[in-house]
Amino acid sequence: AFDRLQIEDYGWLTGGASALRTAAYALVDARLGYPPEAQDYFAGYVASAASADQWRQIDAGIDEALGRDAHEVIVWALPEVCRDGYLRLPPTQDSDDMLAFDDVAFPLALGLDTKISPEFSTSIAITASGFERRNSLWGNALLKFDVGPGIRSEGDLGTLIAFFRARRGAARGFRLRDPSDFSSAGMAGIPAATDQRIGTGDGATASFALTKAYGEPGATGDAVQLRIITRPVASSVVVSLGGIAVTSGWSLSAGGTIVFATAPADGVVVRAGFLFDVPVRFESDKLAISTTAFTAGDAPSVPLAEIREAV
Repeated sequence: AFDRLQIEDYGWLTGGASALRTAAYALVDARLGYPPEAQDYFAGYVASAASADQWRQIDAGIDEALGRDAHEVIVWALPEVCRDGYLRLPPTQDSDDMLAFDDVAFPLALGLDTKISPEFSTSIAITASGFERRNSLWGNALLKFDVGPGIRSEGDLGTLIAFFRARRGAARGFRLRDPSDFSSAGMAGIPAATDQRIGTGDGATASFALTKAYGEPGATGDAVQLRIITRPVASSVVVSLGGIAVTSGWSLSAGGTIVFATAPADGVVVRAGFLFDVPVRFESDKLAISTTAFTAGDAPSVPLAEIREAV
């Protein structure tokens, strides 16, 4: 009976209770009948400066509200915003270009002669006594590829040039299947629902990002490197709860996140299997290929760089 409905979900948002939030929004929509354009969203606040990381969750909640076409989105937290220096920049054409991604696969098959280079970033300082101090700056490696050796005919060359022009050089990303690493099951290839542990239920959290672990068998902690999978093959994803495969009650959201309709119970191990591609772009805006050298048998150089995607 009022012009607009005001909604706030701070406690569940910062507590990771995504299943409760999703169910509550559906209940509010069904029972009260206010369309999105008649709803105002009040974003929460961060109670303590020590919990400043919660601004990321609040920022994501604002994105969700904007995606629902809320009438107004209000950050109801002026003292905390001033205290922590929280700043949300409006989207620009430049930021849209940075995120440009065409969800299409690289059109040429890659062979074993494709050059693949995983790369980390490590800061190394050598003390006066000769000891080293090493600081790993990246939690995940970035891959670089040279797919030129896979181009074996003039038809392949024409396909590459057309694909390069459609991506506008380095401007737009695309999918690439890494022939050496494309499955949760390793080189075995066929995913199983128990391949990768992606989380443990707590009775409230309903969203679990797909990850793949690298390390020696039985390794834990810093000895394991977790790779975030943002471009899974949707049709290949399988999920298990407590070691038992489940075929319903969950969905795959954008960015490679499993979302359960009901949050897994406390202590239940969540695992998943999947095939995946690497999000990449052309490393340069220029494609330098000599047709004379190509017809003479010299493989061109076509470097690609992995794109770091947020979850």
